[in-house]
Amino acid sequence: MRLRVVAVGRPRLAYARLGVEEYARRIQRYAPLDLVFVRKGEELLPKAEGHRKVVLDERGRLLTTEELYRRLLSFEGERVAFLVGGAEGHPEAVREEADLLLSLSPLTLQHELALLVLMEQLYRVLALRAGHPYHRP
Repeated sequence: MRLRVVAVGRPRLAYARLGVEEYARRIQRYAPLDLVFVRKGEELLPKAEGHRKVVLDERGRLLTTEELYRRLLSFEGERVAFLVGGAEGHPEAVREEADLLLSLSPLTLQHELALLVLMEQLYRVLALRAGHPYHRP
């Protein structure tokens, strides 16, 4: 599985920037990862062309880590892009193109924090896929 995370705006908050960088390094031990930052939500879809699209959206499905793991296994062998909107969320066109609308929490998360949570969960799912003990139910 080849992963791409496309996010609106680079993290400006130090904790988010450092966390995203750390998890990007960890993820690359298990799968190729492209981390792409765009300026506007309209730029997300072109950067995800040719990929299965997982769109983070507050109206998306809430999955456990194990459910996300199983869902990503169904994309095995494919390129998968995770799309993270900015402060205003996603344009409707992005939602309509989603193979999966995913909510990370019923809480509203600041978009930099949502990116960090996504990166941690991708690392957790890939560690689980590799049989490592990082995941705990």
